[in-house]
Amino acid sequence: MKNLTRYLALAAKLLVFLLVLGFALKNSHTTIFYSYLDYVWQAPLIVMLGLAFVLGALTGVLALLPTLFRLRRELARKPQAVESDTGTHNDMPVV
Repeated sequence: MKNLTRYLALAAKLLVFLLVLGFALKNSHTTIFYSYLDYVWQAPLIVMLGLAFVLGALTGVLALLPTLFRLRRELARKPQAVESDTGTHNDMPVV
């Protein structure tokens, strides 16, 4: 059963790769990106879309970093608080 799921996962990855490759080959014409200060950049459309995807993912990760650090700080403090409370809960009888 493990081999079947491994092969299905490999087939799904191969299918996604082939779809992205086909999309890249169909959209290989040059696209012009106009920016501020008269900066112009020419690249294939798939490069522009890939760059936009990577920049969007990076922006999302950077937006989550403060929350991630705050949760890690809270988690680091939590075991210390639990250890100080364990002395009061030992009065219960064991069944």
